[in-house]
Amino acid sequence: RLEEFLKKEVDLELSTLPDFEERIIDFSEVEQLMNSINTIPAPCAPVINPQAPNAATGTSLRVCWGLFSDDTVECYQLCYKPVSNERHSDEQAECTLKVKETYCTITDLLPNTQYEFWVSALNASGISPPSEKAVYVTAPSPPTIKSKKIRSCENAALVCWESRDINPVDSYTVEL
Repeated sequence: RLEEFLKKEVDLELSTLPDFEERIIDFSEVEQLMNSINTIPAPCAPVINPQAPNAATGTSLRVCWGLFSDDTVECYQLCYKPVSNERHSDEQAECTLKVKETYCTITDLLPNTQYEFWVSALNASGISPPSEKAVYVTAPSPPTIKSKKIRSCENAALVCWESRDINPVDSYTVEL
């Protein structure tokens, strides 16, 4: 029987449904899954350092921070605003800077003023949560000596000055 069957000419025409011929397969979910396997996670929140001694002038502050993890970071987003005791302190202008390093010197600040700082880390996967907020203070502006009130004698001198700062100054150092 097999021999007879093989000698016959058989027409094997396969019919396909038109729906099957035009079907497009969507690989977007598979592509997203494959991309997620090769990506790095978003970084953890950085830790902002407290203000270091000699990190302030009357118009600038040097702010430093770090990471406690081995996260890949492309840059940091440093945010700051002046601290206000008023009820509407949230309405104060908030400044944001993009920084490559783990430190930044902010200039054009007001003397003897408190500023609140926080920082986030960024990479290709996203942005970290912000760090805890840290308060830094600029140095007071130098006082103005009242030259008309200076008095002196052989063993003593009287020098008077006035502060140009709005906020109170803790102490002054007089050098001779």
